[in-house]
Amino acid sequence: MRVNSVASSWLRRAAVACVAGLFLGVSLAQAAEPAPQGVPGETKEQRDKRMAWWREAKFGMFIHWGLYAVPGGVWKGKNIENAAGEWIMFGGQIPVAEYEPLVKQFNPVKFDAKEWVRIAKDAGCKYITITSKHHDGFCLFDSKLTDYDVMSTPFKRDIMKELADECHKQGIKICWYHSILDWHHPDYLPRGAGSPRPWDTRPVDGANLDRYLDYMKGELRELLTNYGQIGVIWFDGGWEHKPEELHSEEVTKMIRSIQPDIIINDRINIPQDFNTPEQNIPETGIPGRDWETCMTMNDTWGFKTNDTKWKSNETLIRYLVDIASKGGNFLLNVGPTAEGLIPQASVERLAAMGQWMKVNGDAIYGTTASPFKHLGWGRCTVKPGVLYLHVFDWPADGKLVAAGLKNAVKKAYLLSDAKKTALEAKNTPDGVAITVPAKAPDPIASVIALEIEGAPNVVDTPIPQLADGSVSLGAADAVVHGKTAKFESGNGKDNIGFWTDPKDTVSWEFNLSKAGKYQVAVTYACEPAAAGAEFTIECGGKKVDGKVTETANWGKYKTEPVGVIELAKTGKQTLTVAPKSAPHGAVMNLKSVVLKVAQ
Repeated sequence: MRVNSVASSWLRRAAVACVAGLFLGVSLAQAAEPAPQGVPGETKEQRDKRMAWWREAKFGMFIHWGLYAVPGGVWKGKNIENAAGEWIMFGGQIPVAEYEPLVKQFNPVKFDAKEWVRIAKDAGCKYITITSKHHDGFCLFDSKLTDYDVMSTPFKRDIMKELADECHKQGIKICWYHSILDWHHPDYLPRGAGSPRPWDTRPVDGANLDRYLDYMKGELRELLTNYGQIGVIWFDGGWEHKPEELHSEEVTKMIRSIQPDIIINDRINIPQDFNTPEQNIPETGIPGRDWETCMTMNDTWGFKTNDTKWKSNETLIRYLVDIASKGGNFLLNVGPTAEGLIPQASVERLAAMGQWMKVNGDAIYGTTASPFKHLGWGRCTVKPGVLYLHVFDWPADGKLVAAGLKNAVKKAYLLSDAKKTALEAKNTPDGVAITVPAKAPDPIASVIALEIEGAPNVVDTPIPQLADGSVSLGAADAVVHGKTAKFESGNGKDNIGFWTDPKDTVSWEFNLSKAGKYQVAVTYACEPAAAGAEFTIECGGKKVDGKVTETANWGKYKTEPVGVIELAKTGKQTLTVAPKSAPHGAVMNLKSVVLKVAQ
């Protein structure tokens, strides 16, 4: 997948060199206008038709599989801790000549395409995206352009053909991940001294990137010609080159000439059809763009023997809900073993997600983003005439309020109730209040279908206090007062950045339902050279002071307690963050302020 810790360090140094002197490196990436999408000259109607299946699907399975499954994160008896499983060649600084023999060890005799597709389908996934070739250059398909492919292994079966055929048979879209970066091919550059891979000492004289790109285009032609209809080409590894160097426009034009209805992601360094946030969920989605969060179940993409840090069923189901509520898709990864088995921990989690989807899938598939800015108890997804209320924190008093909703209600019922027994729902000055059972049908996420008259009409309301008494004030909900500070989103950013004028302030409005003492904590990032700014947090006439310390870089966040404030009155509150000084040209990248009941 994306750059690991070693490569990202190299890229950060390059990036810093490019912006040296600009506000001491403070976060300067503008919150850009939505990039153009898809095929030049394509009408909105044509685009909507082409994207329809993907927007309906919402949930897909990502599969990272290749030679790297054989070592499983261990090389010569050493656990390669600084790299994900599929990055072992990079993290272990393994020369091509030492890595290549893995071809003779790759023999996944337990691979069963039918079983893999069944697991995906039972989980509720509507498409599978698999690594046809990752950065190590090994092809999981029968290529006529190289012997560095699955047909040179003891297995000698075209894995992509078997999986594609089974997907077509079972009604699942098959999609290809394909790496632009290729550590194996002799024509791929850069390598050697001054590159991210100085240990790759193969001669560069005579190497030709354009010749490599011709090879890559040939691979893509094979993948788009020999395996039936393909849903998505999911590029990766384009960060080492500009789009002009990659001939990105030419490559995507060639792809669409073979399969005109195909969908292409943004990682060939031109916008194309959708954005690909990795391992994070954008706080406000990505307005104006289709997008898909890709994420691991543990800490690695490719199989790694020693990685047992599995996310819980609750976390994964709530991530799916959260992503759908913000208008995105969820591409959830599995990393099969060298034998060809999806790890049991992954199978169990997918099965749990499938059980939840069997009951609540209508509230995910084909939905659009929530009309609510704040829902303290959960999330909302939308279909014409229906709001699906995903309740994470079941109300103890039996009343669930959709705050600010003004529409007349036709009917409310639990999706888990096959009889669709009506729940009492009333319009109140605060919104629509629904009387719910004493116990949540599902402790992870219970869904109420709320049928309404007309399009959703929601009046913005203050941020609510959560069931545990905390108040979470995220950057996306802040009001910025001043000339420099502004909200940044996308590419892992969800913060108030550009904060170079200490006269600028940031504030939030929230509703406090219980008076008392609250511990205040801030989550922020700050590059070492800019550290030292001082600030005051004020709420309800009480103040606490804080000082910004370094966090390694502008994208590395940490959470620090600032102090305790006592809020004596309930109701609407305003909390303000006001800098007192910024001695090194910047305040911080502020991600959130959280109030928790003081013990």
